[in-house]
Amino acid sequence: MCGIVGVANKKDSVGRELLERMNCAIIHRGPDEDGFYLKGNVGLAMRRLSIIDLAGGQQPIHNADRTKWIVYNGEVYNYQELREGLEARGHRLYTSSDTEVVLRLFEEEGPDCLRHLRGMFAFAIWDEVDKSLFIARDRVGKKPLLYSHQSNGDLIFGSEFQALLKHPSVSREVDYDAINDYLSYLCVPAPRTAFKSIRKLEPGHWLRWKDGEIETRRYWQPDFSKKIKISEQDAIEETTRIIRESTRLRMIAEVPLGAFLSGGVDSSTVVALMAQESSRPVKTFSIGFEEQDYSELKYARRVAEHVGAEYNEFIVKPNAMEILPTLVEHYGEPYADSSAVPTYYVSRETRKHVTVALNGDGGDESFAGYERYSAMLIAEKYRRIPGFLRRSLIEAPIGLLPTSELKRSRVRDVKRFLRAANLPRTKRYHRWMSAFDDDEKSNMLTDEFRSRIGAGETSDVLEKWFAAANGSGVLDAALLTDQMTYLPNDLLVKVDIASMANSLEARSPLLDHKVIEFAASLPENLKMQRFETKSLLKKVASRLVPREVIYRRKMGFGVPVGKWFRSEMKDFVREILLSPAALSRGIVKPAAIERYVDEHTTGSRDHAFQIWTLLMLELWFQRFID
Repeated sequence: MCGIVGVANKKDSVGRELLERMNCAIIHRGPDEDGFYLKGNVGLAMRRLSIIDLAGGQQPIHNADRTKWIVYNGEVYNYQELREGLEARGHRLYTSSDTEVVLRLFEEEGPDCLRHLRGMFAFAIWDEVDKSLFIARDRVGKKPLLYSHQSNGDLIFGSEFQALLKHPSVSREVDYDAINDYLSYLCVPAPRTAFKSIRKLEPGHWLRWKDGEIETRRYWQPDFSKKIKISEQDAIEETTRIIRESTRLRMIAEVPLGAFLSGGVDSSTVVALMAQESSRPVKTFSIGFEEQDYSELKYARRVAEHVGAEYNEFIVKPNAMEILPTLVEHYGEPYADSSAVPTYYVSRETRKHVTVALNGDGGDESFAGYERYSAMLIAEKYRRIPGFLRRSLIEAPIGLLPTSELKRSRVRDVKRFLRAANLPRTKRYHRWMSAFDDDEKSNMLTDEFRSRIGAGETSDVLEKWFAAANGSGVLDAALLTDQMTYLPNDLLVKVDIASMANSLEARSPLLDHKVIEFAASLPENLKMQRFETKSLLKKVASRLVPREVIYRRKMGFGVPVGKWFRSEMKDFVREILLSPAALSRGIVKPAAIERYVDEHTTGSRDHAFQIWTLLMLELWFQRFID
């Protein structure tokens, strides 16, 4: 595991000092050592966090005749099997690392080598003979890869924004279309970034640079069209087998290893399987807050006891002045998923004990774990009721019921459902996914900001993937959309940045592409039965951990930001969002910002999501633009 950077110039030579500055910006991703390749107009560099082949895996690594060189970030979990095949075909490898395996496979097959790799990765290979640079990113987007293709043909790339922004040719001009997307999704969807000059290489893609020109190509995406015929019992058995195999592969390490344990279905399943595959108690790490409404620790503790794991619990009271500047610095562009806060803290505490931690990421997006999936199915049935009956017999009476703006309730959830249920699929899903929906945006955005953005709608990000579902049911269409958007743009960015900021490697068995492909092949009615989320995976988990852990309402990895904004963070929020600089940005109308803050502070409305989104945007402007 490491971070990578590189420069390929069309004409000028690459300077060592510049490459070192870029590389030093990501030292947290690899504190153990660095490595450089410099030759003429190309420079590659990396920072390494040693996990496998501690003594002999130093990068950059070359092929036998030293004509190809690689810098690599990630882990290929089936590298030992691939290595045996290479050696049987006559290759003589000089390290025991997965990095050299990737290079030798590329030497044999070019871009087709990617289909053999099972794991998470972002890497760059320079071919001295062909004078071309090849960069690639893993299927689901576990490892980040950013690049800037300059107008003169130069290519600059790296694992994080801090590295690219060290290069004097990389402009900090803001991409306001990206900011518009951010206000909807709490993050900037790929391939855009908040900077016009920087783009994300999308998951499942490779890029080739030669003579100043680039081409990109997708090499993988899940296919929901090829369904298998399988009984529920066989589906439970096969799901267990494939997740067990994926978990076992991710337990390969030469350094201390443990797991995040939230007490939810996904992490509990992974920890239970780890315990069965390990000869010693698994080290687990759980985090909670003083506000018990947001704590799942009793469930995490119950799972650890049941499987015989070592349980480590941390109760934190976040310090906003400490944590927010750190998060803004590491994420590098506006990012407003507040669960980054507990993810950062649990990574920081976990790193004191282990170097690698497995987690349960990916279960929701493959096995239908979010309530919005069942809401999508219910909405499809609801829309079959004649419109006049919906309005008169359902929507009008429910609209009269009183609800609290501050406390979540079923009545509030139903009202939220009905506001979107009558919309087309993509618009409906977009509303449920957005921090600011289209109605709110129409009232809050300035004319100045609207003049800076294109004519497209932010829902186009989702429309592309709902359309690509090729006639699949609405559940599979939503799963594909989340796997291609919400998962890589939000969740995986959150975990990668929060963990690597603490030099901790996070591994996700449920994001193995074989797990994803198998789940995609399952009929919808196995993944969700009678609108019950994650029905199949819950049946797998209930064989491994206590049922009371599995069959309860999903809580998520949330933080009580709404309470913080009325108490310890109240003055901080006003100082940042109502400052002259913030009010003059020309994005959100000052009156709208003041209304959000005043209504939330007084307790008349709950604007926690909106305030957090605006707060992280303003802090990003202050750090990276001002």
